[in-house]
Amino acid sequence: MLTEVMIEDDRWQAVGLAGLAERAAEATLVHLGLAPGDWEISVLGCDDARIAVLNGDFRDKPQPTNVLSWPSEERGADRPGARPDLPEAGPDPELGDIAIAYETCAREAEAGDKPLGDHVTHLIVHAVLHLLGYDHIRDQDATLMEATEVAILGKLGVGDPY
Repeated sequence: MLTEVMIEDDRWQAVGLAGLAERAAEATLVHLGLAPGDWEISVLGCDDARIAVLNGDFRDKPQPTNVLSWPSEERGADRPGARPDLPEAGPDPELGDIAIAYETCAREAEAGDKPLGDHVTHLIVHAVLHLLGYDHIRDQDATLMEATEVAILGKLGVGDPY
């Protein structure tokens, strides 16, 4: 399995986080030409309280957020709008870790009138792209990342989240 999912908040069971994470991560890697069997990603399904602690510890922003990601190594592109260099398969298959918060995701899905499963799929695709060096701080990088997300989600039957 590409993803190892740890559930801290049982509400994620009803959403099917493990299946959504595996499907979204696999689609992301396949879209980018990477073999899913060569890689591992850890996913934590938690609540807002837990992600607020993680966000405070790692980003100095002690409030809930929808998803966080920690790449196993820095892979970002130097030039704005350039695709990051993709990792090569080797002895260390770890791409990184993802945490996703139930309450924030549920609120955002409801506010956007989107099925929760579709929103979670989008956030996992988004987080996997972060693990692979994609970002959205610079405008050109955001344009590339969003277009890549839309293409992947389209292949999964999920509408454009933007």
